[in-house]
Amino acid sequence: MSETSAAVLGSARAEPLPRGGLFAGPAEKSGTSGAFSEDRFLTRARALFYARLAFLVLGLGVIGVPAWSQAFGVGGPGAYAIYLVMVAYSAANYVFLPKKHVGRILTFSTLCADLCVLVWLVSVTGGLRSPLLAAQLLFTTLFVVLFPTPLAVVPPLLTFPVVAKLDQLLGGHAVVQIDIFILLWYSAINCILVYVMVYLNERDRVKHRELAKLSLAVREMAIVEERNRLAREIHDGLGGVLSSVVIQSEYLLNMIDGSEVRSRLQGTHEARAAILPTIRKELSDLHSAAEDSMDELRRSLRMMKEDFDLVSALADYCKLASGRHRLEVRFNRVGRERFVGPESALALFRVLQETTTNVSKHCGKGTLVEVTLTFAPGHAQLRVKDHGKGFALPADPTALGRDGHYGLANMRERANKVAGQIRMTSEPGKGTCIELTVHAGEEFAR
Repeated sequence: MSETSAAVLGSARAEPLPRGGLFAGPAEKSGTSGAFSEDRFLTRARALFYARLAFLVLGLGVIGVPAWSQAFGVGGPGAYAIYLVMVAYSAANYVFLPKKHVGRILTFSTLCADLCVLVWLVSVTGGLRSPLLAAQLLFTTLFVVLFPTPLAVVPPLLTFPVVAKLDQLLGGHAVVQIDIFILLWYSAINCILVYVMVYLNERDRVKHRELAKLSLAVREMAIVEERNRLAREIHDGLGGVLSSVVIQSEYLLNMIDGSEVRSRLQGTHEARAAILPTIRKELSDLHSAAEDSMDELRRSLRMMKEDFDLVSALADYCKLASGRHRLEVRFNRVGRERFVGPESALALFRVLQETTTNVSKHCGKGTLVEVTLTFAPGHAQLRVKDHGKGFALPADPTALGRDGHYGLANMRERANKVAGQIRMTSEPGKGTCIELTVHAGEEFAR
């Protein structure tokens, strides 16, 4: 795990859990945690409604079938009245669920009402020894899942002393040892259930908060990566064109300065007549370079948005570089073209662009540059060899990227980004060779 991710996880663990009351909604929590909590509550509350429907259908059978109603002792108009009340508040609870705070209050209140119905059924079917008492565990689970706070556990835990007291009053007998054991048994199960549910709920909340922080960190890293990519595109594309504009501008300034000196020695008219054709040609080249800048801008935008034909793009640029930089650029393709992917294709094109720009800066006009694009099973290689001055490579290749000079550093970054390999060789008087190798897939059917 990276240091950034570790730091994010560490801060997530150290952050205190959000606090709130029994009916705390998302407005009382912070950020995405509140929205996540509200969505989770709505999902679980709707699940509670459908569970109620199942119990209501079963309850209708209990009060509607004479044998069942006699066995449970719940027949008569009173049972039907309680059933209709349950149907009414269940429907109202579902309708008002999206009302946030009101929905929470209604859900808690209707759960308490369901619990009162359970206490009545347990009391008339055997008290603490009723088989229906096991349903109390379900209510404990529902209260803890919907309202994960200590106060929410109080209503289901009050079931036992209330049932015991009603059993004593309705049955007319004192609590015996077996009743005490039943109370202790259900109390122990409730404690275990509450602990497990609270533990799982808190872990779920912490994991969600960690994921939210990691998602934010990933978005920030994506923004930084996009900025770096745009910086490389601007440098390798427009930077190369504008560099030639600067060179031509400096050449024009030197010519003008020289013409002023000659005008003083030979006369103004003769000096101007001699220098004007050259200046006119240089200005024409400067205008062409400005048009190339606009073409380069459009090409960069097109390459950043969609895939492009690598071979045609490299061949066209070699012709363009020959005229723009006044170099002799020869392009050759070896092997049948293979798919290299848009990122790798862009890396190959930008390395060619940066290399020809460097040759024009350091080797002068007319330098021969041999460009070879080789396709082989599993990889593609771009080789750019110039017959210029060359230079002695330092022991540490990373030392080539001086402050303010990002061309060679950009080449290395592009190679690393596409999991490729870049190699540079140079020797004084023998020129410089740059090779970029990237992964390649299947051959194109053409």
